[in-house]
Amino acid sequence: MVNEVIASVNGLLWGEGQLLIYILLFAGVWFSARLGCIQVRQFAHMFTLLKGSSKANKEEISSFQALCTGLSARVGTGNLAGVAVAISLGGSGAIFWMWVIAVLGMATGFAESVLGQVYKVRDSAGEFRGGPAYYIQMGLNKRWLAIVFAVCLFLGYGFSFSAMQTNTITDALSFAFDIPPLYSGIVITVLAGSIILGGFKAIARFAERVVPMMGIVFVSVAVIITLINFSEVPAMIKDILLSAFGLQEAGAGAMGAAIKNGIQRGLYSNEAGAGSVPHASGAASPVPNHPVTQGYIQMLGVFFDTIVLCSCTAVVILLADVDISGEMQGIRLTQNAMTAHLAQGGVYFVAAAITLFAFTSVVANFAYAESNLHLFKLDNKLGRSIYTAMYLGMMLWGATATLKEVWSLADMALGLMTLVNIFAIVLLTPTIIAVNNDYNAQRKLGKEPEFNAKRVNIQGQSEHGIWGKHESQIR
Repeated sequence: MVNEVIASVNGLLWGEGQLLIYILLFAGVWFSARLGCIQVRQFAHMFTLLKGSSKANKEEISSFQALCTGLSARVGTGNLAGVAVAISLGGSGAIFWMWVIAVLGMATGFAESVLGQVYKVRDSAGEFRGGPAYYIQMGLNKRWLAIVFAVCLFLGYGFSFSAMQTNTITDALSFAFDIPPLYSGIVITVLAGSIILGGFKAIARFAERVVPMMGIVFVSVAVIITLINFSEVPAMIKDILLSAFGLQEAGAGAMGAAIKNGIQRGLYSNEAGAGSVPHASGAASPVPNHPVTQGYIQMLGVFFDTIVLCSCTAVVILLADVDISGEMQGIRLTQNAMTAHLAQGGVYFVAAAITLFAFTSVVANFAYAESNLHLFKLDNKLGRSIYTAMYLGMMLWGATATLKEVWSLADMALGLMTLVNIFAIVLLTPTIIAVNNDYNAQRKLGKEPEFNAKRVNIQGQSEHGIWGKHESQIR
């Protein structure tokens, strides 16, 4: 009976009903309109903030570390397998619609990350914590809804996703190197434990070191493949555009498939609106000391994840001489494409990429769920120890498990999380606009923006002592 209920909910959210697709599309259009297409108008400014994003006190997490933590969770199997699924089911035109949803998602990502900063709190260790549960409780005064979100987060990011990511890694290593899943699962669990036991700061430092490196390597390989096959690039771009608008022989049916699969896989990959990334955003101490600063920095995460990394995978597949059959294909299509370009080394490269991408997701997912322990007054040694033990236990179990039912539970948890989060950030739109206007007004006066909650008309209230002149520090 439980399985039937889960299947029914998932059918409505992700299946034929595709309720979430329409809700996330609405959110992207809504925030793009209400914020004046901020992702386009302020595109250059978004990058200028990267210059000071690594500055922070030793006791705090920098904006850049928060960006890398968010990318750790975003960048995963969706960038490799998800893109392959979109192309196999929707054709090359799916990539164009993936770009479209990424541009819209940047506005949604900005909105939720600003709120993660405005309503952040300090936990028992004095560290910043934030996320949808906090802005729902403090901004909307709906503790019951905050608890619903937190419970769904624990079911998804806290437990189910850790098992699935470990399973993905062990399967990839078994296929490429014939390593028994149990052995690789034990090693992965021990490595993850050595990082997450250090708390959010250790996770952020790990992400800061690993994420840029793996991104540069992956992009570099895609660029080299593109240069080698440069003569075919114009035809590839033409094919993407024609297929996106159904101007190929297959016509309108192909256009519909391109739109559906491109949007769906783009949303899955960049997580804009799911309510996950605000946890990383809320943990940061931005420079300039204003919530909008972190909104811009986290908006970059959507850009890098989908516009850059997903496009790299798409280029590798579309420039390879491989059969795209129209049947659902995942990571094996990506592996076949890499093999066409790099011979047997392609299989090893994709296996290594999956391992690294999924491992960083495992570490970041722990941090997201741990951020909500404070909501239940469990951010103490006992609470953290129990949660950590359960998380690592799920990882080890996932190494050799059959995960069909766990996938279904995770999909439902993620879907309900997204519903609650979109509902909340739409209701909190006046706060997002007011905070953004405050930031722009200070910039126009030539000042370095600094947020004071008493000066800006926000809904509900922020935690006392978080935002105010006496809290500002020169970094």
